[in-house]
Amino acid sequence: MNDSPGWASPGSAPSDGQDDAAVPRPTPPGDANGSTSQWSETQPPAGQWQPPTAPVHGAPQPAPARAHGGPGWGGQAPHGPWGLPPAAKPGVIPLRPLTLGEILDGAVTTLRRYWQTVLTVSVAVAVVMQIAEILTQRYLMPAAPVINPDASPAEALDQLGETMRISMIRMGPAYVIMVAATLISAALLTVVISRAVLGSPVTLGTAWREARPRLLQLLGLTLLVPLIGAAVMFVGTLPGLLLGGPAGVSLAVLGGACAFAVVVWLTIRFSLASPALMLERQGVIKAMKRSAKLVQGSWWRIFGITMLTQLLIVVVAMLVAIPFTVIALSVAGNGLSDLLDGTVPEKSWSFLVITGIGGVLTSALTYPISAGVSVLLYIDQRIRREALDLELGRAAGLPGYGG
Repeated sequence: MNDSPGWASPGSAPSDGQDDAAVPRPTPPGDANGSTSQWSETQPPAGQWQPPTAPVHGAPQPAPARAHGGPGWGGQAPHGPWGLPPAAKPGVIPLRPLTLGEILDGAVTTLRRYWQTVLTVSVAVAVVMQIAEILTQRYLMPAAPVINPDASPAEALDQLGETMRISMIRMGPAYVIMVAATLISAALLTVVISRAVLGSPVTLGTAWREARPRLLQLLGLTLLVPLIGAAVMFVGTLPGLLLGGPAGVSLAVLGGACAFAVVVWLTIRFSLASPALMLERQGVIKAMKRSAKLVQGSWWRIFGITMLTQLLIVVVAMLVAIPFTVIALSVAGNGLSDLLDGTVPEKSWSFLVITGIGGVLTSALTYPISAGVSVLLYIDQRIRREALDLELGRAAGLPGYGG
């Protein structure tokens, strides 16, 4: 154990250039006579542990591969959901490799069980973000361009360019606000969720003290990953842009599609870098390498869970935002007819305030779920690769997991 928030033991991680099979395992709990033994260098694949056989009188007792179920676990132990053996559950997740449902349930349970700390973080961040966004929309953002449906091809091309320019101007402040909100909420919620795994509540002050020293490095990570993605997209589309003409357009589209696939691959590859940086106190580059090592061999699984989570977040956001948008249009304009006509009163105070309230509620619900899935995916990968469940059991003070 090191001095990471609540728990972490990256010293034996295979991301330091070692082979997974050669990683030294933690010393498991001893047998009834008090003796202990080291982990074998050859370990079964994650999630395929077998209960120990009945002991032979007078023979030395091997240590169990996992301390699931605490002392006395053995023989034909009953199996839990999905054929997995029952495991200790000091906090919001059982201490074994997690299923998709357990990852989502752990994120929601953290929100429900520690709602005071979690909602204090997410609501405070969301309120500041929405106030900044309302002021930006009111005073800084240019008005949306008016599209003329009867324009000539040349005029339509000019309108498209103007629309893209204004969209970039409008997205810039929103992106800066989103990065700041995501940074603070992710840092604080990562600490809260790491304690929730152990069943230990954490106050907002404690979470801030533990997260504050990592904010600058987390900011660098938050900016570096999108910057790498933008560079990949630029390189992919540059040959087509330089060529010009119809062939250049086709080449740019093809290069952009290939570059987008690379960006998605890199995004998932580095998706666990943020919890690695926060919980293992890694630097930016080391956290990215750590994430790449943990994701290796599980890219499609992490991609599927991440995409499903984002889909659920979009659905929740729509369910919350649509009623507030309808109310805002009814108060500030002529209802849905304004939305259909493209004349949304986006600079009206009443419209901005009402939609801002909807944005606060949306962010308060989605921030904890997004952060929770990310942290629990990281924990799940370390349990599968590094027997982190034993470290967590010891950190939670469970019997049968050692001192």
